[in-house]
Formats: sequence, C-alpha cells, structure tokens
Amino acid sequence: MLPTESAAVVLADPVAELDALAGAAEAGAAPGEPAVAFAKLYGEPLTRLPQDLYIPPDALEIFLETFEGPLDLLLYLIRKQNFNILDIPLAQVTLQYLKYVEQIRLHNLELAAEYLLMAAMLIEIKSRMLLPQKQAASDDEADDPRAELVRRLLEYEQIKLAAYDLNAIPQVDRDFTRTEIFIEQSLTPVWPDVDVDDLQRAWADVIRRAKLVQHHKISRQELSVREHMSAILRQLQSSRFVEFSDLFDRGASVPVVVVHFVAMLELAKETLIEITQAEPFAPIYVRLAYSPD
Repeated sequence: MLPTESAAVVLADPVAELDALAGAAEAGAAPGEPAVAFAKLYGEPLTRLPQDLYIPPDALEIFLETFEGPLDLLLYLIRKQNFNILDIPLAQVTLQYLKYVEQIRLHNLELAAEYLLMAAMLIEIKSRMLLPQKQAASDDEADDPRAELVRRLLEYEQIKLAAYDLNAIPQVDRDFTRTEIFIEQSLTPVWPDVDVDDLQRAWADVIRRAKLVQHHKISRQELSVREHMSAILRQLQSSRFVEFSDLFDRGASVPVVVVHFVAMLELAKETLIEITQAEPFAPIYVRLAYSPD
C-alpha cells in the first residue's frame, strides 16, 4: 500500500488574518491604556505586526480526508454516496474524482500523476460503455467494461478491512505497556490449595497404573493326550454316533478342553474315528471308524 497521501486546502492570506487580529486588539483597548497583546514572541507581548513580516501563502494548511492511493479515493467516493459497487454510475463518480485531482494537482504534481492515470481509466471505461456493444456469437451477454475495475475495488476493500482488523489487535508500546513488578518472596512457605476433585482424579490414576503391573500366576497342569484319546474311544464304543459337543464335559477347564480336542484330532489323523456331517450347518457327529464287532 502506498504511503498516506493527503489533500490540502490553503487558507486565506495569513497576513491579512493577522492584521485583522491586531486591529481588533487595538480597537479593544481604552484611550490612554496600552494596546492588548494578541500574541507573544519570545515571551514578549506583541501588539503590532512587524513591517517586514513575511508569511508564505502555503504556510498554513488544513488536511482533509486522507487516502492511500487512487483506489482508496474511488472506493471512498462510492461508499460515501451508497452507490452499488457492482453498478457504478461512472459519470458522477468521475466528476467528483476529477475535482479532487484538480485540488491536489495545484500543490503536488507528482502525487497527482498517479491519480490522473486512474481518471484516464475511468474516462476510457465510460467511453466504452457509450459505444454500441458488439453482438456476441452466442446468447451470452457482452462483458461489462466496469468488470475489471469492480474486481480491483472489491479486492482492495477486502485487504483494507483485513488491515483494519489487524490494526485493531492490541500492540505492545502502542495500546499497552508491559510492566515488571519485583515481589520479595516471603520466608513463610505458602502451600497451594488442592481441590478434592483433583485429588480424586490423581488417586484414580494411581490405581489404574497399579492394575497394569499386576502379576498373573500360571499353574502347571500335566495332561496326557494319550489318556484323552483312550477316553474318547471308550465313550464311542457305547454309542454308534455321538454329537461333537457331547464329547466334552461342560464343567471342564480350558486346558482340559483343549487337550481333549487335540486328542480327537489325533484319532481322526490315525483314522480311528470319523467326523461326519449330513449337510452344511447340520450337527457334527463322531463315530468309530471300525466296527467293535
């Protein structure tokens, strides 16, 4: 963004203004009394202007609205008069824009050059709008000559609003100052207050960690696969078919069930028993592979 640039309006003749003040001061003094001082110079009262006083014409200036470039001025003119930025009345905006450029051209020709470039662009856009539009090959509407200018104005406005938001954030040494306070520590210890809920959560965390390191004792149980194979054969000798689940005791422990199942697989591997099923999802039956007779 460009540095802040200001429009300036020169006051009326400063010498005439001071003469008027001096005349009013002399008129207000009674006969025989000293004139009333209207100013002080190096601590001495000043009742009459020096004859050789010279004040340049541009000594006193009043700074009006400040703008940061041609786009900023153009956006200001549009928003001030509540114009629709998507449908800018270029005739009115260009006229007001040129009045402002004429003011700054009298005082700062280099500054006015950039504004004149934007003025030429506005006039070009207005002239293109006055010309008859070419018929497009399709039914689409012809491009609006103001489209590029509107796009630039909208982008500039978004950046400007974002800059305002950033500037509103408090800044050190502008909105506040960091202070340093030296506090003498007391010799008496100050213990922090402990909340009951915090203590309860800390205790629950200790219990949870204690459960993670619990020891599990494994007892050794000697089981013989051969003994279970003999038990299965004895059980099958009394029945022709035995359902698979009936070969296992319901109250048996997991190690016993596992060894019993391994014994059944060993018998099937040695073709001493047959495991049959009539159809899918039907009950599974176990029988001897040979007749006891």
